[in-house]
Amino acid sequence: SNDQCNVSSWNNIKQVDAAEYHTIGLKTDGTVVAVGNNSYGQCDVSAWTDIKQVYTGGYHTIGLKIDGTVVATGGKSSGQCNVSSWVGIKQVTAGLFHTIGLRTDGTVIAGGYNSHDQCNVSSWTNIKQVAAGFNQTIGLKTDGTVVAVGDNSKGQCDVSLWNDIKQVAAGDFHTIGLKTDGTVVAVGDNNKGQCDVSAW
Repeated sequence: SNDQCNVSSWNNIKQVDAAEYHTIGLKTDGTVVAVGNNSYGQCDVSAWTDIKQVYTGGYHTIGLKIDGTVVATGGKSSGQCNVSSWVGIKQVTAGLFHTIGLRTDGTVIAGGYNSHDQCNVSSWTNIKQVAAGFNQTIGLKTDGTVVAVGDNSKGQCDVSLWNDIKQVAAGDFHTIGLKTDGTVVAVGDNNKGQCDVSAW
């Protein structure tokens, strides 16, 4: 009903991301296209240029620029779009109402809704990838271990025993780790079987 699937006319796309009600496409020329719900301005990306990565939060959209700065548009009620001062960023991710930036030096910056401490990442070091769920933030360390902050009501932050991880991902209330041997581990909400990955 929000036209978030009307992407058939898109071309020259090199990366995509989607939230529940809007879809973002990064074009090869560094510009960005968007479709779907725009009630908070989350699709107002037509003026963006020199973008190298896009990410969608619940009702906001983030663009990582080639120069390591970050732009954002959409829902601002929790401060999730207050990223204009960020520099030296190499990866961005977002949860429902919070935004995360991974710096080139392996530290992490966050802004937005912090009721579950999901933005308490300032002490993290040696991070090589970040992921965010609704209200949790996950950091993959260079040594293959994983750190997490935020809502742990479903056990989605119980990653302290993980090792040999090479990529992390986060759903609304669950967290996934891809191991160097090609197997997968998962913690958190399993009400739809979304953590049943032990056979992979």
